Amino acid sequence: MPVVNNRLTVTSIALFAGFAALLSAADAPRFVPGAAASYPTRQTVDKVTIAAVPFNSDELTRVPFGKVDPNKHSILPVLVVIQNDSGRALRLDSIKIQYVAPNRAKLEPILAKDLPYLSEVKLPGIENSPLPTGVPMRSRKNNPLADPQFDLRAFSAKMLPPGEKASGFFYFQTYDRRGATIYVSGIREANSGKELFYFEIPLSDGSTP
Repeated sequence: MPVVNNRLTVTSIALFAGFAALLSAADAPRFVPGAAASYPTRQTVDKVTIAAVPFNSDELTRVPFGKVDPNKHSILPVLVVIQNDSGRALRLDSIKIQYVAPNRAKLEPILAKDLPYLSEVKLPGIENSPLPTGVPMRSRKNNPLADPQFDLRAFSAKMLPPGEKASGFFYFQTYDRRGATIYVSGIREANSGKELFYFEIPLSDGSTP
């Protein structure tokens, strides 16, 4: 009977799994956000253009997030693209993004690393009230929201040189509602520290990125 080298077998399996993962990543559609000016839901202030697009369907989320549609788990991804044509560098490390419902209720974005631990909320409106005591939080185990793509696609830029763009997703625990807006503040000039005027971008026409 042949002797099987267990260490070699385990190593071979690990190498095969890694190779398969690389092939899968290579086959995945590449997601490249367009220019901010190419989206209908945008606003320009002092030669800085910000576009905000809700990815509110499986068709839209398939390219950036693969098989996982976060909308089915009460999470709305909003793509934010910032184009800096102001001629001066901008600081984005204190940027603040809010989802504002038609009734003016405001939601803060959720960090990608926290998505797997949210309690699933299914309510008829945006008012995501706390769940009753005793309802357990979801965990990362077998949780589709633990997919590393959510962190990979999240907005992470801290500085934006003149003539450049920055883009990424913010995640909100809600579903998209016509009449909602994205409120953006906290962008500052790098040299002076002066804060730019706020942006308020309607999402109603942003169904097609």
